Amino acid sequence: MIDPTVRRARPGELSETEQLLALEAEARAALVDQRGGKRWLAENPLIRWSGTASNVWLAHIDDVVVGFIVAEFGDDRIARVLHIWVTPEAREIGFGDALLGAVIDDARAAGATGIEGAALPGDRHTKNLYERAGIVARLITTYKEL
Repeated sequence: MIDPTVRRARPGELSETEQLLALEAEARAALVDQRGGKRWLAENPLIRWSGTASNVWLAHIDDVVVGFIVAEFGDDRIARVLHIWVTPEAREIGFGDALLGAVIDDARAAGATGIEGAALPGDRHTKNLYERAGIVARLITTYKEL
C-alpha cells in the first residue's frame, strides 16, 4: 500500500520542471472534451510555475510528482483552489484528499474562514473530492455559446 505523500513546494523548486509541465498538460487535455472545458481552458492560462511555490502543494511517490494543487488565500479570508490534478495512474490512493487536506490545514493556520473551488459539470472525480471534504456547491453558473 502506498501512503500519500504531500508537501508544500519549496522556493526555487518549481522553475518549469518537466514533471509539472507534463502533469499540467495532462490535466488540460482531460478538460478539452468535458462540458465547460473549452471555456475554462480559455479563461485559465498555463500556470507560471516559477513564481508560485508558496501556493503549490505537491503529491509524490519517491521523486515522482503525481499531483498538485494550486491555491490562494485571499484578503477576504477565503482560500481558493485554483487548480488540482492527480494523474489517473495515482488515483484512488488518497492523493487528492491529502492535497486538499494540506491546503485546508494551511488555510486554517493562516486564518481563513472558508475554502472554495470549482469543478466542471461532468467532472465527477473533482466534485466527489470536494464533497468528501465537506465543500459543497454554493453557486451554479450556466453558459451557452452563441
